[in-house]
Amino acid sequence: MKWTNNALEEIDNIANYISKDSPKYAQILVKQIYEMISHLKQFPKFGRKVPEYNNPNLREILYNNYRIVYLVKDPYLEIISVIHGSRRLNL
Repeated sequence: MKWTNNALEEIDNIANYISKDSPKYAQILVKQIYEMISHLKQFPKFGRKVPEYNNPNLREILYNNYRIVYLVKDPYLEIISVIHGSRRLNL
């Protein structure tokens, strides 16, 4: 599994934003997001196709209010973006 710099930065931004109100919840949420992503190793096609794009290898899973967008590349997955569901996806 690989991560884009953008996806890593987005995770940090999510944690920083939430930690302003609740550092504990920020830590829990980020941990849960990483756990969701770890399941993709066994089930790479688990996520749905991203509706905005016509690419069967571009997929996403939804967790809480977040979209975890990834690309299925053989033999690995690339995490592209982790954004709040209210934001527009711009790849």
